[in-house]
Amino acid sequence: MSDLIDLADRYVAVWNEPDPDARSAAVAGLWAVGGRHVLQPPQEVVRVAAELGLSTTFEAQGHGELTERVRLAYEEFVAPGLYAFRRRDDVRRLRDLVKFTWEMVAADGAVAGVGTEVLVLDAEGRIVADYQFIES
Repeated sequence: MSDLIDLADRYVAVWNEPDPDARSAAVAGLWAVGGRHVLQPPQEVVRVAAELGLSTTFEAQGHGELTERVRLAYEEFVAPGLYAFRRRDDVRRLRDLVKFTWEMVAADGAVAGVGTEVLVLDAEGRIVADYQFIES
């Protein structure tokens, strides 16, 4: 179980990491070379995207795109000092799948958002597919 907690903690930490080099190294340590991140955005974003004829999922694949995805989230939510991400205590594993929930927490401690991760791991424990669902 401690390996699962460590994986989830490292995953959440990468989104809070202020140093670009450390963030890039963390991405390379978490995801397999061809790993991908697929985001199901909040319903309002899905609605607007669908109205515009745009894709309703966002995907990044490979360390370069993943690093950019994490950077964009960091700059939007964490860098301004508005929010930080933290893991909830619900990390579970079923064979090569890991599932857990995280929170986006405001500076005053209020939970501003919640998401669920479903990670598919390779034999070395690195992420080959990361499915993210924004719950609120």
